Amino acid sequence: MDIRRLRYFVAVAEEGHITRAAERLGIQQPPLSQQIRALETELDVQLFRRKPRGVEMTDAGRTLLADARRILSDVDGALARARRTARGEQGRIVVGFTSSAPFHPFVPRVIRRFRELYPRVSLVLEEGGTGDLVAALGAERLDAAFIRSPAPASEGIAVHPLLEEPMVAALPSGHPLAPKSRKKPLPLADLATEPFVFYRRASGPGLHDAIVGACHAAGFTPRTEQEAPRIVSTLNLVAAGLGVTLVPESLSDMRLAGVVYRPLAVKPRLTAPIRIACRAVDHSAAARHFVALARREGPSVTP
Repeated sequence: MDIRRLRYFVAVAEEGHITRAAERLGIQQPPLSQQIRALETELDVQLFRRKPRGVEMTDAGRTLLADARRILSDVDGALARARRTARGEQGRIVVGFTSSAPFHPFVPRVIRRFRELYPRVSLVLEEGGTGDLVAALGAERLDAAFIRSPAPASEGIAVHPLLEEPMVAALPSGHPLAPKSRKKPLPLADLATEPFVFYRRASGPGLHDAIVGACHAAGFTPRTEQEAPRIVSTLNLVAAGLGVTLVPESLSDMRLAGVVYRPLAVKPRLTAPIRIACRAVDHSAAARHFVALARREGPSVTP
């Protein structure tokens, strides 16, 4: 059935007059009458009784009117939703993040801002290691991901730098270096004899290698005492007195009992980047909006 004929029928039914309905629709009266007759022929029912001063609906016409209004509303809604989705104003995106990324205020701020700008887009969050997140992007299970480490070489994946924050030392609260001024930078060489708590390199090779490289530059090789599956988990092991570790500064806001944080005196400065990874092509309009928003907001955040 031609949807236009349903629209014509509803207009005539609501106006009760062919000429007024034609004016409302912006067409001539004869073509409108022809379309109404064609609809009646198609349905094999009489929808209107012609009167000297207009038309009157039959019982069949009144029955069709209720359904026609619902059908047209559904069609209009479907078209509107399709257009909003094409513009990135509606739909669903899945955003990944490494375990430490959400502790920086930038990440939740981007998510909150996106929800404010695109309330019709359903946003799903998933945590994972950098390698897993990039693989999920390539498999189209994710639309974007906040990562710390450089992304593994993967065709079709784009990575955009957003910001960098300094790394800090995390020490057990009873450690001899902990009572000193917490704002005074700690030379990295002072940790040369300390056991280190690392997160597994596979979870974040970039930060892991940067820490080891900084220790080498300070004249020592860090002695690994324990490993944890995620960078956040290392702090629990530090609190238990199993060693020291280096983490992004934003994690110091956790205020974990048994852990003291101190800035580092190291050159070049040891930093933890936040990047956003996405598919280079073929991602949705909503995903493009999210990545563009993160890239706009990123430079405004200072470490």
